[in-house]
Amino acid sequence: MARRRDVAIGSMFVGALLVLGVTERAFERVADAQAANGMVDAPKFEVDPTFPKPLPNHWQLGETIGVSVDAQDHVWIIHRADALLPGEVGLDQNPPTALCCSKTPPVLAFDQAGNVVAHWGGPGTGYEWPTSNHGITVDNKGIVWIGGNGAANQQAGTGADSQILKFTQDGKFIAQFGHQGKGQGSNDTENFGRVAKIFVDPKNNEAYIADGYGNKRVAVIDADTGKFKRYWGAYGNKPDDALVASLGNYNPELPPIQQFRSPVHCAELSVDRFVYVCDRPNDRMQVFTEDGKFVKEMFYKKKTLGDGSVWDIAFSKDPQQKYIFMADGKNEKVVVLLRETLEVLTTFGDGGRQPGQFFAVHSIAVDSKGNIYTTETYQGRRLQKFVYKGIQKVPRDQGVVWPGK
Repeated sequence: MARRRDVAIGSMFVGALLVLGVTERAFERVADAQAANGMVDAPKFEVDPTFPKPLPNHWQLGETIGVSVDAQDHVWIIHRADALLPGEVGLDQNPPTALCCSKTPPVLAFDQAGNVVAHWGGPGTGYEWPTSNHGITVDNKGIVWIGGNGAANQQAGTGADSQILKFTQDGKFIAQFGHQGKGQGSNDTENFGRVAKIFVDPKNNEAYIADGYGNKRVAVIDADTGKFKRYWGAYGNKPDDALVASLGNYNPELPPIQQFRSPVHCAELSVDRFVYVCDRPNDRMQVFTEDGKFVKEMFYKKKTLGDGSVWDIAFSKDPQQKYIFMADGKNEKVVVLLRETLEVLTTFGDGGRQPGQFFAVHSIAVDSKGNIYTTETYQGRRLQKFVYKGIQKVPRDQGVVWPGK
Protein backbone atom coordinates (compact mmCIF):
# COMPACT_ATOMS: atom_id res chain seq x y z
CA MET A 1 0.00 0.00 0.00
CA ALA A 2 2.86 2.34 0.81
CA ARG A 3 4.35 1.56 -2.60
CA ARG A 4 1.02 2.28 -4.34
CA ARG A 5 0.70 5.53 -2.39
CA ASP A 6 4.21 6.58 -3.45
CA VAL A 7 3.44 5.70 -7.08
CA ALA A 8 0.23 7.74 -6.92
CA ILE A 9 1.98 10.72 -5.40
CA GLY A 10 4.73 10.47 -7.99
CA SER A 11 2.18 10.32 -10.79
CA MET A 12 0.44 13.40 -9.40
CA PHE A 13 3.79 15.24 -9.17
CA VAL A 14 4.71 14.33 -12.74
CA GLY A 15 1.26 15.37 -13.86
CA ALA A 16 1.60 18.71 -12.09
CA LEU A 17 4.97 19.29 -13.77
CA LEU A 18 3.42 18.50 -17.13
CA VAL A 19 0.58 20.95 -16.48
CA LEU A 20 3.04 23.61 -15.37
CA GLY A 21 5.13 22.98 -18.45
CA VAL A 22 2.13 23.24 -20.73
CA THR A 23 0.98 26.40 -18.94
CA GLU A 24 4.43 27.95 -19.14
CA ARG A 25 4.63 27.18 -22.86
CA ALA A 26 1.17 28.65 -23.30
CA PHE A 27 2.23 31.87 -21.57
CA GLU A 28 5.36 31.95 -23.71
CA ARG A 29 3.25 31.55 -26.84
CA VAL A 30 0.99 34.40 -25.71
CA ALA A 31 4.02 36.60 -25.02
CA ASP A 32 5.54 35.67 -28.39
CA ALA A 33 2.25 36.43 -30.13
CA GLN A 34 1.98 39.77 -28.35
CA ALA A 35 5.52 40.67 -29.37
CA ALA A 36 4.82 39.61 -32.95
CA ASN A 37 1.70 41.80 -32.97
CA GLY A 38 3.61 44.79 -31.62
CA MET A 39 2.42 44.61 -28.01
CA VAL A 40 4.50 46.49 -25.46
CA ASP A 41 4.45 47.28 -21.74
CA ALA A 42 3.49 50.96 -21.48
CA PRO A 43 1.11 53.35 -19.73
CA LYS A 44 -2.49 52.77 -20.79
CA PHE A 45 -5.14 55.50 -20.95
CA GLU A 46 -8.86 55.79 -21.61
CA VAL A 47 -10.59 58.96 -22.71
CA ASP A 48 -13.14 60.40 -20.28
CA PRO A 49 -15.96 61.60 -22.55
CA THR A 50 -17.68 63.35 -19.61
CA PHE A 51 -14.79 65.77 -18.95
CA PRO A 52 -15.07 68.69 -18.77
CA LYS A 53 -18.70 69.39 -18.03
CA PRO A 54 -20.60 71.68 -20.40
CA LEU A 55 -19.49 75.28 -19.99
CA PRO A 56 -21.89 77.72 -18.29
CA ASN A 57 -23.28 80.95 -19.74
CA HIS A 58 -23.50 79.64 -23.30
CA TRP A 59 -19.73 79.98 -23.46
CA GLN A 60 -17.83 78.82 -26.53
CA LEU A 61 -14.10 77.99 -26.67
CA GLY A 62 -11.81 79.32 -29.38
CA GLU A 63 -8.41 77.94 -30.35
CA THR A 64 -7.30 76.22 -27.12
CA ILE A 65 -3.56 76.60 -26.99
CA GLY A 66 -2.33 75.90 -23.47
CA VAL A 67 -2.92 73.57 -20.52
CA SER A 68 -1.33 73.25 -17.06
CA VAL A 69 -2.19 71.42 -13.83
CA ASP A 70 -1.66 73.10 -10.44
CA ALA A 71 -0.85 71.63 -7.02
CA GLN A 72 -4.57 71.07 -6.30
CA ASP A 73 -4.98 69.16 -9.57
CA HIS A 74 -7.00 71.99 -11.04
CA VAL A 75 -6.67 72.02 -14.80
CA TRP A 76 -5.92 75.42 -16.34
CA ILE A 77 -6.37 76.25 -20.02
CA ILE A 78 -5.98 79.33 -22.17
CA HIS A 79 -7.70 79.90 -25.48
CA ARG A 80 -8.24 82.55 -28.14
CA ALA A 81 -11.81 83.77 -27.95
CA ASP A 82 -11.21 86.14 -30.86
CA ALA A 83 -10.75 83.15 -33.16
CA LEU A 84 -14.50 82.58 -32.99
CA LEU A 85 -16.53 83.83 -35.95
CA PRO A 86 -19.47 86.24 -35.42
CA GLY A 87 -21.89 83.50 -36.41
CA GLU A 88 -20.53 81.28 -33.61
CA VAL A 89 -21.19 83.88 -30.89
CA GLY A 90 -24.62 85.27 -31.70
CA LEU A 91 -25.19 86.45 -28.14
CA ASP A 92 -22.20 88.80 -28.44
CA GLN A 93 -23.55 90.62 -31.48
CA ASN A 94 -25.27 94.00 -31.27
CA PRO A 95 -28.12 93.28 -31.38
CA PRO A 96 -27.86 89.55 -30.53
CA THR A 97 -28.52 87.34 -33.53
CA ALA A 98 -29.26 84.11 -31.63
CA LEU A 99 -29.85 82.59 -28.22
CA CYS A 100 -26.34 81.10 -28.30
CA CYS A 101 -23.37 81.56 -27.92
CA SER A 102 -20.85 83.85 -26.20
CA LYS A 103 -17.06 84.15 -25.98
CA THR A 104 -15.47 82.45 -22.98
CA PRO A 105 -12.93 84.39 -20.87
CA PRO A 106 -9.39 83.54 -22.08
CA VAL A 107 -8.30 81.72 -18.89
CA LEU A 108 -10.32 78.89 -17.34
CA ALA A 109 -9.65 76.43 -14.51
CA PHE A 110 -11.51 73.18 -13.91
CA ASP A 111 -11.68 70.93 -10.86
CA GLN A 112 -11.34 67.16 -11.10
CA ALA A 113 -15.08 66.80 -11.68
CA GLY A 114 -14.85 69.08 -14.72
CA ASN A 115 -16.52 72.12 -13.15
CA VAL A 116 -15.27 75.63 -13.96
CA VAL A 117 -13.68 77.03 -10.78
CA ALA A 118 -11.95 80.14 -12.17
CA HIS A 119 -12.25 82.36 -15.24
CA TRP A 120 -10.61 85.65 -16.16
CA GLY A 121 -8.18 87.27 -18.56
CA GLY A 122 -7.88 89.83 -21.31
CA PRO A 123 -6.59 93.42 -21.57
CA GLY A 124 -6.26 95.40 -18.35
CA THR A 125 -4.43 98.19 -16.60
CA GLY A 126 -0.67 97.99 -16.14
CA TYR A 127 0.15 95.23 -18.64
CA GLU A 128 0.03 94.38 -22.32
CA TRP A 129 -2.24 91.41 -22.95
CA PRO A 130 -0.95 89.39 -25.92
CA THR A 131 -2.63 89.92 -29.26
CA SER A 132 -2.51 86.12 -29.57
CA ASN A 133 -2.10 84.41 -26.20
CA HIS A 134 -0.14 81.16 -26.26
CA GLY A 135 0.72 78.75 -23.45
CA ILE A 136 -0.19 78.76 -19.77
CA THR A 137 1.84 77.49 -16.80
CA VAL A 138 0.96 77.41 -13.11
CA ASP A 139 4.21 77.28 -11.15
CA ASN A 140 5.06 75.80 -7.74
CA LYS A 141 3.98 79.05 -6.03
CA GLY A 142 0.59 79.02 -7.72
CA ILE A 143 1.51 81.88 -10.07
CA VAL A 144 -0.01 81.77 -13.55
CA TRP A 145 2.37 82.52 -16.44
CA ILE A 146 1.11 83.43 -19.92
CA GLY A 147 2.96 83.86 -23.21
CA GLY A 148 1.90 85.26 -26.56
CA ASN A 149 2.76 84.57 -30.20
CA GLY A 150 0.98 87.42 -31.96
CA ALA A 151 2.76 88.85 -35.00
CA ALA A 152 3.06 92.58 -35.72
CA ASN A 153 -0.06 94.05 -37.31
CA GLN A 154 0.44 97.45 -38.93
CA GLN A 155 -3.24 97.84 -39.72
CA ALA A 156 -4.17 97.33 -36.07
CA GLY A 157 -1.18 99.30 -34.85
CA THR A 158 0.20 96.49 -32.71
CA GLY A 159 3.72 95.12 -32.50
CA ALA A 160 4.68 91.48 -32.15
CA ASP A 161 4.14 89.87 -28.75
CA SER A 162 7.54 90.24 -27.05
CA GLN A 163 6.34 89.91 -23.46
CA ILE A 164 5.31 87.33 -20.87
CA LEU A 165 2.86 87.93 -18.01
CA LYS A 166 2.38 86.71 -14.43
CA PHE A 167 -0.94 86.67 -12.54
CA THR A 168 -2.41 85.30 -9.33
CA GLN A 169 -4.91 82.49 -9.71
CA ASP A 170 -7.77 84.96 -9.34
CA GLY A 171 -6.41 87.06 -12.20
CA LYS A 172 -4.58 89.81 -10.32
CA PHE A 173 -1.64 91.15 -12.35
CA ILE A 174 1.82 90.54 -10.84
CA ALA A 175 4.50 91.32 -13.43
CA GLN A 176 5.34 91.72 -17.10
CA PHE A 177 8.74 90.86 -18.59
CA GLY A 178 9.55 92.28 -22.02
CA HIS A 179 7.47 94.76 -24.00
CA GLN A 180 5.14 94.29 -26.93
CA GLY A 181 6.70 95.28 -30.23
CA LYS A 182 10.19 95.76 -28.76
CA GLY A 183 11.81 92.43 -29.62
CA GLN A 184 15.13 92.65 -31.47
CA GLY A 185 15.61 89.01 -32.43
CA SER A 186 17.02 85.86 -30.92
CA ASN A 187 19.98 87.56 -29.22
CA ASP A 188 17.92 90.23 -27.45
CA THR A 189 18.29 90.06 -23.64
CA GLU A 190 15.51 92.50 -22.80
CA ASN A 191 12.55 91.14 -24.76
CA PHE A 192 11.21 87.93 -26.20
CA GLY A 193 10.02 86.94 -29.65
CA ARG A 194 6.50 85.49 -29.65
CA VAL A 195 6.75 83.03 -26.76
CA ALA A 196 5.21 79.57 -27.08
CA LYS A 197 5.50 78.15 -23.54
CA ILE A 198 7.08 78.65 -20.12
CA PHE A 199 8.44 76.17 -17.56
CA VAL A 200 9.37 77.30 -14.03
CA ASP A 201 12.14 75.50 -12.12
CA PRO A 202 11.42 75.76 -8.37
CA LYS A 203 14.91 74.63 -7.36
CA ASN A 204 16.76 77.56 -8.95
CA ASN A 205 13.78 79.90 -9.28
CA GLU A 206 14.32 80.14 -13.03
CA ALA A 207 11.86 80.24 -15.92
CA TYR A 208 12.68 78.40 -19.14
CA ILE A 209 11.12 80.18 -22.11
CA ALA A 210 10.37 78.42 -25.40
CA ASP A 211 11.02 81.55 -27.45
CA GLY A 212 9.44 80.70 -29.88
CA TYR A 213 7.48 81.86 -32.94
CA GLY A 214 9.66 84.84 -33.80
CA ASN A 215 12.87 84.02 -31.97
CA LYS A 216 14.54 80.63 -32.29
CA ARG A 217 15.94 79.86 -28.88
CA VAL A 218 15.50 78.71 -25.31
CA ALA A 219 15.87 81.63 -22.88
CA VAL A 220 16.33 81.28 -19.12
CA ILE A 221 15.38 84.16 -16.80
CA ASP A 222 15.14 84.85 -13.09
CA ALA A 223 11.55 83.97 -12.19
CA ASP A 224 11.17 86.97 -9.86
CA THR A 225 12.94 89.77 -11.72
CA GLY A 226 12.81 88.61 -15.33
CA LYS A 227 16.55 89.20 -15.74
CA PHE A 228 18.07 87.16 -18.57
CA LYS A 229 20.57 84.58 -17.34
CA ARG A 230 21.40 82.54 -20.47
CA TYR A 231 19.99 81.41 -23.80
CA TRP A 232 20.87 79.04 -26.63
CA GLY A 233 19.79 77.67 -29.99
CA ALA A 234 19.83 74.21 -31.59
CA TYR A 235 22.80 72.01 -30.63
CA GLY A 236 23.73 74.72 -28.10
CA ASN A 237 24.71 77.09 -30.93
CA LYS A 238 24.23 80.84 -30.84
CA PRO A 239 20.91 81.63 -32.55
CA ASP A 240 21.24 83.09 -36.04
CA ASP A 241 17.92 84.39 -37.37
CA ALA A 242 19.36 85.49 -40.72
CA LEU A 243 20.84 82.05 -41.35
CA VAL A 244 17.53 80.32 -40.63
CA ALA A 245 15.69 82.72 -42.96
CA SER A 246 18.16 81.94 -45.75
CA LEU A 247 17.62 78.18 -45.42
CA GLY A 248 13.93 78.26 -46.24
CA ASN A 249 11.36 75.70 -45.18
CA TYR A 250 12.13 72.31 -43.65
CA ASN A 251 13.14 69.63 -46.13
CA PRO A 252 13.41 66.09 -44.69
CA GLU A 253 15.75 65.07 -47.51
CA LEU A 254 18.42 67.57 -46.44
CA PRO A 255 20.83 67.22 -43.49
CA PRO A 256 19.40 68.59 -40.20
CA ILE A 257 20.03 72.31 -39.82
CA GLN A 258 22.13 73.52 -36.90
CA GLN A 259 19.50 76.05 -35.81
CA PHE A 260 15.95 75.87 -34.49
CA ARG A 261 13.13 76.81 -36.82
CA SER A 262 10.05 78.65 -35.65
CA PRO A 263 8.31 77.69 -33.53
CA VAL A 264 10.47 76.47 -30.68
CA HIS A 265 7.37 75.08 -29.01
CA CYS A 266 8.39 73.73 -25.59
CA ALA A 267 11.32 73.68 -23.15
CA GLU A 268 10.73 71.32 -20.20
CA LEU A 269 13.17 70.55 -17.37
CA SER A 270 13.25 66.98 -16.04
CA VAL A 271 13.91 65.87 -12.46
CA ASP A 272 17.49 64.96 -13.40
CA ARG A 273 18.08 68.45 -14.79
CA PHE A 274 17.88 67.91 -18.53
CA VAL A 275 16.02 70.35 -20.79
CA TYR A 276 13.81 68.79 -23.47
CA VAL A 277 13.06 71.15 -26.34
CA CYS A 278 10.36 70.81 -29.00
CA ASP A 279 11.80 71.90 -32.35
CA ARG A 280 8.37 71.51 -33.88
CA PRO A 281 8.80 72.19 -37.64
CA ASN A 282 12.08 70.23 -37.73
CA ASP A 283 10.27 67.12 -36.44
CA ARG A 284 12.77 66.70 -33.61
CA MET A 285 13.26 66.90 -29.88
CA GLN A 286 16.63 68.03 -28.56
CA VAL A 287 17.98 67.44 -25.05
CA PHE A 288 20.37 69.79 -23.22
CA THR A 289 21.91 70.26 -19.83
CA GLU A 290 20.41 73.12 -17.86
CA ASP A 291 23.31 75.30 -19.05
CA GLY A 292 22.50 74.68 -22.70
CA LYS A 293 25.03 71.98 -23.58
CA PHE A 294 23.65 69.66 -26.26
CA VAL A 295 23.21 66.03 -25.16
CA LYS A 296 21.17 64.17 -27.79
CA GLU A 297 18.18 64.39 -30.11
CA MET A 298 15.47 62.27 -31.63
CA PHE A 299 13.45 62.69 -34.81
CA TYR A 300 9.82 61.68 -35.08
CA LYS A 301 7.95 61.16 -38.35
CA LYS A 302 10.64 63.05 -40.25
CA LYS A 303 8.53 63.43 -43.38
CA THR A 304 5.89 65.47 -41.56
CA LEU A 305 5.74 68.87 -43.25
CA GLY A 306 4.08 72.16 -42.40
CA ASP A 307 3.19 72.21 -38.72
CA GLY A 308 5.67 69.46 -37.82
CA SER A 309 5.30 66.53 -35.44
CA VAL A 310 6.85 67.56 -32.07
CA TRP A 311 4.39 70.04 -30.52
CA ASP A 312 4.54 69.66 -26.74
CA ILE A 313 5.62 67.23 -24.03
CA ALA A 314 4.81 66.30 -20.44
CA PHE A 315 6.61 63.88 -18.13
CA SER A 316 5.02 60.95 -16.31
CA LYS A 317 4.44 61.41 -12.58
CA ASP A 318 6.62 58.58 -11.24
CA PRO A 319 9.70 59.84 -9.34
CA GLN A 320 12.04 59.02 -12.24
CA GLN A 321 9.75 60.49 -14.91
CA LYS A 322 10.21 57.29 -16.86
CA TYR A 323 7.95 58.31 -19.74
CA ILE A 324 7.46 61.32 -21.98
CA PHE A 325 4.03 62.05 -23.42
CA MET A 326 4.33 64.02 -26.65
CA ALA A 327 1.58 65.83 -28.55
CA ASP A 328 1.85 65.38 -32.32
CA GLY A 329 -0.72 67.81 -33.65
CA LYS A 330 -0.09 67.20 -37.33
CA ASN A 331 -0.43 63.41 -37.23
CA GLU A 332 -3.15 63.60 -34.53
CA LYS A 333 -1.51 61.37 -31.92
CA VAL A 334 -0.21 61.37 -28.39
CA VAL A 335 3.15 59.58 -28.46
CA VAL A 336 4.52 57.70 -25.43
CA LEU A 337 8.33 57.59 -25.26
CA LEU A 338 10.78 55.96 -22.89
CA ARG A 339 12.59 59.04 -21.59
CA GLU A 340 16.01 57.43 -21.05
CA THR A 341 16.38 56.35 -24.70
CA LEU A 342 13.70 58.47 -26.43
CA GLU A 343 12.34 55.22 -27.88
CA VAL A 344 8.73 55.40 -29.07
CA LEU A 345 6.73 52.77 -27.19
CA THR A 346 3.16 53.40 -28.29
CA THR A 347 0.75 56.04 -29.57
CA PHE A 348 -2.92 56.74 -29.04
CA GLY A 349 -5.52 58.88 -30.74
CA ASP A 350 -6.57 59.51 -34.32
CA GLY A 351 -7.90 62.36 -36.40
CA GLY A 352 -11.52 63.31 -35.76
CA ARG A 353 -13.87 65.21 -33.51
CA GLN A 354 -15.22 62.49 -31.25
CA PRO A 355 -13.84 61.91 -27.73
CA GLY A 356 -10.40 60.33 -27.94
CA GLN A 357 -9.79 61.74 -31.41
CA PHE A 358 -7.89 64.94 -32.20
CA PHE A 359 -7.85 67.91 -34.50
CA ALA A 360 -4.53 69.70 -33.96
CA VAL A 361 -3.69 68.36 -30.49
CA HIS A 362 -1.55 71.24 -29.29
CA SER A 363 -0.65 71.13 -25.59
CA ILE A 364 -0.38 68.39 -22.98
CA ALA A 365 -0.16 68.16 -19.17
CA VAL A 366 -0.31 65.46 -16.47
CA ASP A 367 -1.95 65.59 -13.02
CA SER A 368 -0.73 63.98 -9.79
CA LYS A 369 -2.63 60.75 -10.54
CA GLY A 370 -1.02 60.36 -13.94
CA ASN A 371 -4.05 61.43 -15.97
CA ILE A 372 -3.32 63.29 -19.20
CA TYR A 373 -5.01 66.49 -20.41
CA THR A 374 -4.77 67.79 -23.97
CA THR A 375 -5.95 70.91 -25.75
CA GLU A 376 -6.60 71.41 -29.46
CA THR A 377 -6.03 74.48 -31.57
CA TYR A 378 -7.36 75.61 -34.98
CA GLN A 379 -10.87 74.20 -35.27
CA GLY A 380 -10.28 71.54 -32.59
CA ARG A 381 -11.07 74.03 -29.80
CA ARG A 382 -11.42 71.78 -26.79
CA LEU A 383 -9.95 70.18 -23.67
CA GLN A 384 -9.85 66.40 -23.22
CA LYS A 385 -8.95 64.11 -20.31
CA PHE A 386 -7.35 60.67 -20.60
CA VAL A 387 -7.55 58.53 -17.47
CA TYR A 388 -4.42 56.62 -16.48
CA LYS A 389 -5.09 52.86 -16.19
CA GLY A 390 -1.61 51.68 -15.16
CA ILE A 391 1.15 49.88 -17.04
CA GLN A 392 -0.36 47.25 -19.33
CA LYS A 393 0.26 45.36 -22.54
CA VAL A 394 -0.83 47.70 -25.30
CA PRO A 395 -0.37 47.70 -29.08
CA ARG A 396 2.18 49.97 -30.67
CA ASP A 397 -0.68 52.02 -32.13
CA GLN A 398 -3.67 52.00 -29.79
CA GLY A 399 -5.96 54.11 -31.94
CA VAL A 400 -8.86 55.75 -30.13
CA VAL A 401 -8.67 54.76 -26.44
CA TRP A 402 -12.37 54.48 -25.80
CA PRO A 403 -13.45 53.28 -22.33
CA GLY A 404 -13.56 49.50 -22.08
CA LYS A 405 -11.93 49.02 -25.47
